[in-house]
Amino acid sequence: MHFHRQSAQVSLALLIASTITFGMLVLTLVLVGQSFRGMENAKATAAADATHQLTVSVNDRIRAIIEPTSVTLTLLSHDPLTRASSLDARLQRLPVIADALRQNDIVSAVYTGYDNGESFLLRKVRSSGILHFPDAPQQAWFLLQTMTLDDTGTRIGEWRFYDRNLQLLRQERRPDYNYDPRERGWFKAARTTAATHVSEPYVFYTTRELGLTLSRQAAGAADNINSNGSVSGIDVTVSDLSRQIADLRQTPGSRIAIINREQTVLAYSHPDRLPARTDQEDPLYHLEEIPDSPLPMASGLADSERAERFTLAGEDWYGMTAPLTTLGPEELTIVIAIPADELLAEVWSALARQTGIASLIALVLLAAGWMLGRRVGRPLEQLTDRVSSLSRFRFDTPIRVDSRIREASKLSIALDDMAGTIHSFQNIATTLNRGQDLHTLLGDILDQIIHILGQHRGAIYLFNRGNGELGLATTHNLEGPKTIPDIRPDSDDSDIIRSLRGPFSGHPVFAILRNRKKQLVGTLIVEMEDGDLSNISDDLAVFVDEIAGSAAVAIETRELIESQQALLEGIIRLVANAIDAKSPYTSGHCERVPKLAQMLVAEATQARDGVFRDFQLSETETYEFHLAAWLHDCGKITSPEYVVDKATKLETLCNRIHEVRTRFEVLHRDAEIRYLQDCLAGGDQAGARTRRDQEQRQLQEDFAFIAAANIGGESMDDDAVARVHQISSRTWQRHFSNRLGLSAEERRAFAAAPEARLPVTEPLLADRPEHIEHWGERVPPVTRDDPRNRWGFDMDLPEHAYNRGEIHNLTIRRGTLTPEERFKINEHIVQTICMLDALPLPDWLSNVPRLAGTHHERMDGRGYPCRLSGDQMGIPERIMAVADVFEALTAVDRPYKEGKTLTEALGIMATMVREHHLDGDVFNLFIRSGVYREYAREHMKPEQIDEVDEARFLS
Repeated sequence: MHFHRQSAQVSLALLIASTITFGMLVLTLVLVGQSFRGMENAKATAAADATHQLTVSVNDRIRAIIEPTSVTLTLLSHDPLTRASSLDARLQRLPVIADALRQNDIVSAVYTGYDNGESFLLRKVRSSGILHFPDAPQQAWFLLQTMTLDDTGTRIGEWRFYDRNLQLLRQERRPDYNYDPRERGWFKAARTTAATHVSEPYVFYTTRELGLTLSRQAAGAADNINSNGSVSGIDVTVSDLSRQIADLRQTPGSRIAIINREQTVLAYSHPDRLPARTDQEDPLYHLEEIPDSPLPMASGLADSERAERFTLAGEDWYGMTAPLTTLGPEELTIVIAIPADELLAEVWSALARQTGIASLIALVLLAAGWMLGRRVGRPLEQLTDRVSSLSRFRFDTPIRVDSRIREASKLSIALDDMAGTIHSFQNIATTLNRGQDLHTLLGDILDQIIHILGQHRGAIYLFNRGNGELGLATTHNLEGPKTIPDIRPDSDDSDIIRSLRGPFSGHPVFAILRNRKKQLVGTLIVEMEDGDLSNISDDLAVFVDEIAGSAAVAIETRELIESQQALLEGIIRLVANAIDAKSPYTSGHCERVPKLAQMLVAEATQARDGVFRDFQLSETETYEFHLAAWLHDCGKITSPEYVVDKATKLETLCNRIHEVRTRFEVLHRDAEIRYLQDCLAGGDQAGARTRRDQEQRQLQEDFAFIAAANIGGESMDDDAVARVHQISSRTWQRHFSNRLGLSAEERRAFAAAPEARLPVTEPLLADRPEHIEHWGERVPPVTRDDPRNRWGFDMDLPEHAYNRGEIHNLTIRRGTLTPEERFKINEHIVQTICMLDALPLPDWLSNVPRLAGTHHERMDGRGYPCRLSGDQMGIPERIMAVADVFEALTAVDRPYKEGKTLTEALGIMATMVREHHLDGDVFNLFIRSGVYREYAREHMKPEQIDEVDEARFLS
């Protein structure tokens, strides 16, 4: 390596600047931390002050609720109502107490209880926005509940409903109303004092509201002057306390509650978060019942001058408690919990500002330290030497800078070399990891190695184990032979290098490529033209050898991947060919459908307008579709051949029409025998002959009809079906046992019924129990409610696996397949999905089962096996369906139909589009692109290829 000469240099001492800056940063952090702690404490103290102020505010609000009501109650204790002894006299004071209710929204009821157990109570029908008496008249505003005694001392309860102007709306006796004020706590408490008594907060029985009861003896009751011992009371609701304390929150996330000594919640700042209650439940909540609330932990904190910090569910809170003194003996407490992040939001903002200022100061100090330390740089020489030790080869990344500082200059050179080395290794790693094609991979590897070494020519040879020679795989401006023969696979590296020196002159460097098993893979050759060619260092040789080793592993891996992919492709084609070879009537189907489908996909990806303008498949998706197309019918390998190839209705493994014909032969011969017997008996020969001829002629006609029905070429109408049943009712006699010469499976079919006594009379055609093959334990998981169905199949499952009944088969309305056989054929798609789903496919091939298993679905959701609609299928799946239908219509190797012409096939497919069987957009693309003509020229007979009027089918 050559170092650029520079003029005299001075030292650089970054250490000084770093030390100064670090010291200032530590000092700044300490000061900021102390500042944060101080602000945090100040915030906590301020929160406690705010809590005590909140307590004062709540006390004031409670006092504002109680004091006006207490004044009203005092006035009421002097009212004539307290001394009225009759209901009429009391009713005259109704406007007075009605005014008390109208003028104060928080007053729920005003009432007076008398010493004899009578009572006079006026309440609002609607309070706190809630209608408490749903059966009240529509205009009702007040409800007067009275309890009086008649002359016999009988208690009479009455309810009167009044409108806002005290017009009576309805009056009714209430035998169930048996209110006795003397039994109430407010009555008893008021009798013990001459002052106003305030009850503890509780839930009103009638309205279920939270409130207080203020009660007071009638004026003069304490001295027994002009008083009958009555007590007046006023119910005051405190339901809006929750809303009021919500308005007093310090932060949006603060939680506030007012509780009593039993920790019952009387008010809560977030009432919408309380769990729902039924009508029968106590509407009051215990503090522990509030979900996800920090208040239970905060309630355990003692009242103090500052907030205390605690953690709940990973979130920090500040908690405080303070007593409420307004209600005296009730011992109410206000509990507050404030989220730490909200309380300290301003603290963090101030901390951020201080940190910014400290950072700016640190930058200024760094610049000053940098200027001061420029003259001191000796400690950096060791670091420079270490970094320079990495710089053994030349890399061309331009990082070098000119400097009068010796250490900085040497460091820039080392970093320049190191950066170039790292960059080159990155290129090598990218090439090894991302290379797909082996030839391209080898070319990229060679280019990178030549670039790393700073040379211009090189080549890679791969070993051919079969020929025992090295063949040229790729070259970069290096002239050499195409092959190097006589290379043994067990040769060591030195022998191989000696064999290579002959064809290559100059100063080449050789690296032998071996795989993980140390087997010979090939060789790398680099012509060394630049640098000191007389003394190639050992470090260079080791470096080239290590790079070559990585290249060998990459080559081996790529060859393995390509061979595995080729193996997978071969197995897929093997399965497809096996399916086609299984039946002579479907040969070529599994090969033709993929070709047609891929032709359509290619046209869809090239479309620049319409629904396909944005349709594109990546290379991986294209290969995934290719595999799915080849495997779209792999489930047919499980379909019984005699069902797939069933050409007549009575065909199973053989055509059972011959068995039926034998029975007709027996009946024909029986007619001949009866004729001869009549002749021998001396009967009327002419009449016997006529009967014989008529019977035999009918047998000929009936058999001809049955034989024609067996073909299944035309659809059967009701008359034809009825004639089959009529013919089947004819009987014949069997003289031989039907239990002899049977297989084990056939014997099991007969096991359910005993053998009939011979000879036995049987119908000419019959559906017998032995014709039924039950599912047993082989029920396929195709119904939605089957717990084994994890693929979403939704098919109609026939009652039996097979029904080979003769009448059942001969009365097939169209074609030759029974519903059971049709299901068995359709089941091939179920087996396709199950088989492919069972394969350990990689993630990038995970859609193969779906792509292969949806070509029998319909756009209207009436297809199978999952009843998917068009919206649930992608373009590749719709293309597969079109390709499968067109190939099936035009194929000439089916036993049950002839191949259609192009016009016939496209006409049928156009009808299927109108019936929402096939996708119209794919069908239009199929016609416009001319794919159908291209396919026809290669795979259809000339007589099938007619002139097509494309406009007739395009929509």
